[in-house]
Parts: sequence; C-alpha cells; structure tokens
Amino acid sequence: MEELTKHFINNNRRQFLQKFGLGIGGLAVASMLDPFSSLAASPESSLANIKLPHFAPKAKRIIYLFQSGGPSQLELFDYKPLLNKMRGDDLPDSVRMGQRLTGMTSGQESFPLVGSNFKFDQYGQSRTWVSNLMPYTAKIVDELCFIKSMHTEAINHDPAITFFQTGSQQAGRPSMGSWMSYGLGSLNNNLPTFTVLLSRGTGRPFSQPLYSRLWGNGFLSSLHQGVQFRAGKDPVLYLKDPEGMSRLERRMMLDYISELNQKQEEEFGDPEINTRIAQYEMAYRMQTSVPETMNIEDEPEHIIQMYGADCTIPGTYAANCLLARRLVERDVRFVQLYHMGWDQHENLPTQIEKQAKDVDQGTAALIMDLKQRGLLEDTLVIWGGEFGRTNYSQGTLTDVNYGRDHHPKCFTMFMAGGGVKPGFSYGETDDFGYNIVKDPVHVHDLQATMMHLMGIDHTKFTFKHQGRRFRLTDVSGHVVNDLLI
Repeated sequence: MEELTKHFINNNRRQFLQKFGLGIGGLAVASMLDPFSSLAASPESSLANIKLPHFAPKAKRIIYLFQSGGPSQLELFDYKPLLNKMRGDDLPDSVRMGQRLTGMTSGQESFPLVGSNFKFDQYGQSRTWVSNLMPYTAKIVDELCFIKSMHTEAINHDPAITFFQTGSQQAGRPSMGSWMSYGLGSLNNNLPTFTVLLSRGTGRPFSQPLYSRLWGNGFLSSLHQGVQFRAGKDPVLYLKDPEGMSRLERRMMLDYISELNQKQEEEFGDPEINTRIAQYEMAYRMQTSVPETMNIEDEPEHIIQMYGADCTIPGTYAANCLLARRLVERDVRFVQLYHMGWDQHENLPTQIEKQAKDVDQGTAALIMDLKQRGLLEDTLVIWGGEFGRTNYSQGTLTDVNYGRDHHPKCFTMFMAGGGVKPGFSYGETDDFGYNIVKDPVHVHDLQATMMHLMGIDHTKFTFKHQGRRFRLTDVSGHVVNDLLI
C-alpha cells in the first residue's frame, strides 16, 4: 500500500502540467481554453471511477512491436539441431499426435522435417541462442526476456491476430491499447493515449493486410480507439486546417461547435457527444504536438546511425521504431507497431532474411535508446507475432529452399524493460520444436502479465456490455510471475 501511495504522489512538475493540458507544446492553446476541461470527460473514462492502478505499476508505457504473419521461431531463436540431422525424414506421428493442420498442408502426402539453413550461436552472459539473421538483437540478449513456450488456439491469421490484440478470436472487442487508455488514461493530453504505426516488410511485401478494427475501441468509448500515424506529409488525416482558415478562426469554430454539442448532451445524455467534444479538442492540440513529434531533424547523427539509414525514410520499420521512442518520450501510454510480411509459406530462406534485416537493427536500437535515456525501466517492449511456423516443409523441400506453415502450438516472443527479467529465457519446446515440454504461456497469460506490470489485476478490470462483464483476458489467463523482476 505504501508503494502504491508513493506512485500516486510521485509526480514531477512536468507530468503535472502535461496531465492538465499545460505541457510546453500546449501552453498557447491552453491559455485559450479551460485548462481543466479534460476533467469533464465522460464518466466511463474517469480514473477515479475505475480505481486504477490496483497496485504500484512497474511499467507506465508499452511499445508492442507486432510481427504480423508469424515469424519462424526455428529460424530466429529456437535452436533445434535435431531437425538438421533428420532433414527430409517424415514428422513422426508420435510427435504430431493428430494435431490440427491448415488447409494448405493437410493434404500433403508427407511432412518432411527441415532444420534452419541459418547458423545459430550463443550470446551474452545469458548464453542465449540466436541465429545469424539477427546480429543486432544478438548483442542485446542480456536485456531481453524470451518466452519460448507461447501457444494459441488460432491457426489462421485473422483470428490469431485478433486474439492477440483483443483477447478474442472474433472481431468486435476492444484492443489492448484501448483497454489501457480506458483504464489508465492519458499521460500527455496533447497526444493520443494510444497510437498505431504500420510498416510493410521487404521479405513478402504483398502479404495479408491489416484491419483498423485491430486497434479499434470495440464497445468502449471511441475516445479510446488507436490513432494511426501515417508516413507522408499528413501523419494524421484531416488534422490540418482548411486553406484560408486562421488558428483563431479554428478556435472560434470549435468553441461554437462545443456549445452546440453540450446542448445536445444536456438534452439527450449521449456520452458519445462528450467524446466528440474531447476529440475535437485533441485534434486542435495535435496540430501543434504532432508535427513536433514527427520531425526527426533534431535527432543527432549518432542516433540516426544507431537505428540505421532506413530510419530517415518515413513508413519503414526503423523510422517507426525511432518514432515510437519519441512518442513514449512524450508519455504516450501505448504505442502499437505492426510490421507485415512474416508469412513464409514458400521461399522462406530468401524472404525471412529480408524480413529479419528490416527489424533487427531498429528493434535493438529502440531498446538500447530507451535504456540510455532512463526510459526502459518503466517502458515495456514486446516483440512477437500471432503464431509460429511448422518444423516440416510446406511444399517441396530442396537443398536450398523450403517453406513453413502456421504452427500455433509453440513459438517464441521476447520482452524488455518494464519490470521483466533481463537475460532470461522461459519455457522449452521438444527437440523437434513441435510441442511445449515446459512452462507453457498462453496468449491470455501474456495479456494478464502485461496488465500486471501496468498495475492492473486483469480479473478485476472489466467493462459491462450487453449484460456481461467483459475483460481483455476473457475468463482465463494468469500472471507469469517467473518473468517478473
């Protein structure tokens, strides 16, 4: 209890000003507004009503580096030399045990085992196995907490991604970033609480699309939906004033609209009207804060070199990693990156080499950049996809080429900072890399652990909708305490 009390009172002057719309970037705007208007948000977004956090958090912010398509753990982090020794042999029935396959390989006459074409080695004091596809990540393994025993029920992309992002395989639930926004609120009223960044991989650039419902608010107020920052001259659509409209005219227009909306709210009592008012005001403040956040011209050369040359190209993974750091530096609560292209059903060796090159340097740079700025200790970084890949080849296996199908029964993710153990690996798979043999971690377990680090008891954090109390972890999930410091 004493630790929780310290958390609430340990706010410095900068945090206080940001919470009340008086951050340096918003001083001019706030002088034209009621600086305490943010307190007039709808009751369902009130921190006092939700009574969060439940206990002192280890993390204040999350950066989720979602690798869409399902990265092959067998090419990256889960070293299985037996697969190389048995290359071409059929997957034993005793290992498969009749498990479900996708329609893409269920009709194959055989399931030839295939090990990785890439070399593995052990790195750091933790002696963690990493392939030569990830040389930058290999250098920072002592900062990482690996989970090698992740598993899920979903075997196809759409339900699997939706499951990770919302806790349900069916569309319509709030995304995890929306849950964090609803429960914990904003740390900076001049930027969205929940932001989204997309990049497309070079390994398989025309793979499955992503849908905006993945960062949607579901049945929560639309105030909590993710805001996508795009590459190009207009990072947030419809944010700029129309030509010929001055800043003062925009302010006057918003004031008149707010008066009309408030009359409507008084008459009809619709909470979405208050949400609309808050969104208009946020957009007004973002006209100042977003250009400043997106402009990387003030980044020193050594930081550009740290992230790699691609970080100067808007829309690349490296550029989004740098932007993620700039966002959490400004206390954005939840930053969601999606990197597409990890679905290697064929030509895997060529494609995954490009995919890994896309993300390796940027990921490592982001983690070390956060550390050198003192942000890693209270920022949780998560890296991983929706499932793993099979240990057998999809399609024809040759000496130099193969593919891998979806495999939900075991795969690898890693985390860093935010209260997780550094230089630590949790869980094990069998020698075939097909089944978990020690310490399984379900998707809901990961979500429960993530919320625990943010100071939330996942069993108590609910929202009543259509007569039922919903939560991110649905009716299951447990905190994996062995991952925590």
